[in-house]
Amino acid sequence: MNIGNVKLDNPYILAPMAGVTDLPFRLLCREQGAGLLCMEMISAKALQYQNKNTKALLSIHPQEYPVSLQLFGSDPKIISEQARRIEELPFQILDINMGCPVPKVVRNGEGSALMKDPKLVYEIVHETVKAIQKPVTAKIRKGFDDTSVNAAEIAKVIEEAGGAAVAVHGRTREQYYSGRADWEIIRKVKETVSIPVIGNGDVDSCEKAAAMIRETGCDGVMIGRGAQGNPWIFSELLEYDRTGRILPRPDAREIRRMMLRHARLQLEFKGDYIGIREMRKHVAWYTKGMKGAARLRSLINQVESYQELEELMEKMP
Repeated sequence: MNIGNVKLDNPYILAPMAGVTDLPFRLLCREQGAGLLCMEMISAKALQYQNKNTKALLSIHPQEYPVSLQLFGSDPKIISEQARRIEELPFQILDINMGCPVPKVVRNGEGSALMKDPKLVYEIVHETVKAIQKPVTAKIRKGFDDTSVNAAEIAKVIEEAGGAAVAVHGRTREQYYSGRADWEIIRKVKETVSIPVIGNGDVDSCEKAAAMIRETGCDGVMIGRGAQGNPWIFSELLEYDRTGRILPRPDAREIRRMMLRHARLQLEFKGDYIGIREMRKHVAWYTKGMKGAARLRSLINQVESYQELEELMEKMP
């Protein structure tokens, strides 16, 4: 699969998720075989004002290539100028967020609010494509709400503006992440545009990934919540493609090993205080459904150091 001049090893893509797809988690997913890694979304305005909190979000490791850096905003001039300013960073693809449903983002006319303004979508993509040499893509939703399901129209606008690919989440903004994703809208987008279409929504297994490709004809599959606490999903998808075999789920020992490796990366990248606290949500995802998981989630909130985390992991069933 190609996005502009960037060739992906496979069509399985880690979705951009705020507070989740930081550098440590991306590295783990790349090690498991993810074809493309998407970074946490970054505010174009925050870049313009050189907000100190954006520095960590811009960190990229050579071992995670290829990687997509995602900006959000609503001003074509600001987005394109900031894209040009950071183009020297070692990301391979520049993505524009047009799907975030968070109220404070939508109130600013950003994220999924852009779905209501095709003309502005065109201007943002067109100006950004002109500003940089790297491929420009966009992530959209089914529509803003059930009365304005316009993903196919918006995707066509993105293509006409010079976009190199479009990712489609099969839910409206009003749905957030509830209910079932509508894969039919992904199929309609695929039938409307000639650029690569990446399907997103409800893929948490090899069977579902294969079903999405079969039912929609999409070129790539983007995995978000299905990868939380589960970087192995990418190696499982690749094995399924190669052999048709569904790998057994990781056992408690492998889960423990991965959690501790994740924790070491977090502490190395973010320091002890922030790193160990950010691991709390990851531990909850890693251990979901395991025996004693509820008690473990309670205890993890009291952990203050890597040593304490390691000791707690040794008590896992």
